[in-house]
Amino acid sequence: MNKLKSEYFFNRELSWIEFNRRVLEEAGDRTQPLLERVKFLSIFSTNLDEFFMIRVSGLKRQVYSGVNETSSDGLTAQEQREIIYSELVPQVKEQYRIFNEEVIPGLEDSGIKILKYGDLDDASRKNLDRYFDEVLYPVLTPIAMDNVHPFPNLVNRTLAFVLVLDDPETEVIENKLSVLQIPGNIPRFIRLENTEGISVLLLEDLIEANISKLFPGMVITHCYAFRITRNADLELEEEEADDLLTLIEEEVKKRRLGVIVRLEVEEKIPDQILEFLIEDLELDNTEVYKVDGPINLGDLMYLYGIDRRELKDEGYAPRISSYFLEEDNFFKAIRKRDIMLHHPFHSFSSVTEFVAQAAEDKNVFAIKLILYRTGGDSPIIKSLITAAENGKQVTAVVELKARFDEENNIVWAKKLENAGVHVVYGISGLKTHSKMLLVVRKEGGKMARHLHLSTGNYNQTTAKIYTDIGLFTCSEDFCKDASDLFNYLTGFSKQKEYSKFLVAPYTMRKPLINAIENEIECHGKHGNGRIIIKANSLVDDKVIKKLYQASCAGVKIDLIIRGICRLRPGVKDMSANISVRSIVGRFLEHSRILYFHNNGSPVIYSGSADIMQRNFDRRVEILYPIMHPKIKEDLIEILEFYLKDNVKARLLGPEGSYSRIPPEQIPEKERFNVQEHFVSIVKKKYAAEIKKEYLKKLKKLKKKKILH
Repeated sequence: MNKLKSEYFFNRELSWIEFNRRVLEEAGDRTQPLLERVKFLSIFSTNLDEFFMIRVSGLKRQVYSGVNETSSDGLTAQEQREIIYSELVPQVKEQYRIFNEEVIPGLEDSGIKILKYGDLDDASRKNLDRYFDEVLYPVLTPIAMDNVHPFPNLVNRTLAFVLVLDDPETEVIENKLSVLQIPGNIPRFIRLENTEGISVLLLEDLIEANISKLFPGMVITHCYAFRITRNADLELEEEEADDLLTLIEEEVKKRRLGVIVRLEVEEKIPDQILEFLIEDLELDNTEVYKVDGPINLGDLMYLYGIDRRELKDEGYAPRISSYFLEEDNFFKAIRKRDIMLHHPFHSFSSVTEFVAQAAEDKNVFAIKLILYRTGGDSPIIKSLITAAENGKQVTAVVELKARFDEENNIVWAKKLENAGVHVVYGISGLKTHSKMLLVVRKEGGKMARHLHLSTGNYNQTTAKIYTDIGLFTCSEDFCKDASDLFNYLTGFSKQKEYSKFLVAPYTMRKPLINAIENEIECHGKHGNGRIIIKANSLVDDKVIKKLYQASCAGVKIDLIIRGICRLRPGVKDMSANISVRSIVGRFLEHSRILYFHNNGSPVIYSGSADIMQRNFDRRVEILYPIMHPKIKEDLIEILEFYLKDNVKARLLGPEGSYSRIPPEQIPEKERFNVQEHFVSIVKKKYAAEIKKEYLKKLKKLKKKKILH
């Protein structure tokens, strides 16, 4: 096993496609509430957008640059492009089948209608035509296509029309061509008034119905919608940049006009017009996707926002940890013991409240935070600004290269700087992906540090829909490591050794490989080797090779990998002792937990890193060991619950496909959905807490002799 052959690894891109197929399966699951299915249709589309903008664009760049190297699975870039096309065409077809045959009728039955312009009564048409004349007409700009007017530079991921026009004043039919870009800054769904239930009209339908107003004196013979996707991967020369913020601002602007990597068109578009688009956009047939319905179902998330709770998963209230409820401030609670939060089942408000308390606490002297992605109207940003205004030393490491959040992070960086926060942008050539918050507070005449570490971002929006693990601690070893890491990120420190943290790109891959080797050794001595890894992706060749070695040694390995997994499980004499499962459900699985049995003295890590080359070699990441015995027990229990799931779990086979147990084969009493299990625990504990509070109030009233 010194040299692994290509057949030992799944292709990364095809593995991702298999992940998105699992998302599509959720959209096709008739047991799901209707608007949840709509949500998954939307996610499937937005996932594909990013895949083309980053991964497929990278393959196209390799092909056009003449790169002939093969990936570790033995495929050239061109071979991967062709396979991707053959895999995605049927997936997109299935997406639209679900939309047309199942979702649309279901929405109509539920009183939610996506109407066509021709379905409207005269009064509605009149109102919408007025909206077109007053709002849309001044914005729209048709572009003629001829020797004088080249094909316009259309903005990435915006809808457009290609039109064929005829001049009735000429005897010869000329078939003039024009392109019209549909504005991306105007809401795509138009809510209709005075209709039963909820009715909407697509923006492009209204424009098409009134499009002749843009071409007076001409006859429109054909009108078809299309959409292009461009390369959006930033190519930065950080070492040569005088100002990283300015450089990224410029590159983000260039993204709008990157190389085109996909063309989506209406299924009914004639071959002649399609060939014109392909030729002018300099594409080939493997970059064209025909769709039977509205282009870009990613916008369906608008419908998910409709307030119809009966068409969504049952709601619940995330819990506040009892450790925080027992104390009048968070610092006392954290000083007593390490506190673990399991989001979204534990409320993210504990994190935002911690920062808010730190901002107002007169004994707090400094706050340091890493911001990778944060939400709009972020309470944490507001608290950092308040802290700076209150005279505290506030430092924010803002990762400007957080993909597709660059513009948001630039805005936040400028706001923080204007408020007096020290803003830095991390290390040149590396992406800072760690999740870390450090508060320095004067306690008992000394400076004490309070630390929060997490697998997820400081984003109050995603914290409601992502599963993540957070840890509050005052551990001296952890806090010193955090301080050293902040100094590395903000100054000229060359700190590479840490007491407890595993820090990429310096001290992460080797300790993990050592932990696997230790498990091999323990199994050889005691026969109880066990590894469980929960992560978003498993890609790194060296770690995979070591897991194969552990499997051959008899170590039992369970992998819970949501997305990409290049490891091939269940292969005799290589991975017979390895199982791989993926869970795609109500929440996006985002937590990372690595468990090593270590002969009954478990070693457990959590943190920001996935098992990927980019995380180990090109990012600043943290994995931290779990030290508190009770938290160890809690995380082991969480992993066991994930391995128990037989409803949302799909098992990866040695050939690369995922399968789930057919529902009819599982007795009702034995069905176990891990995410819903955690929700049920929250509901039970919340009900118990309400009862406890009620009894406490009742006791007080009885004591006051108000009640007998």
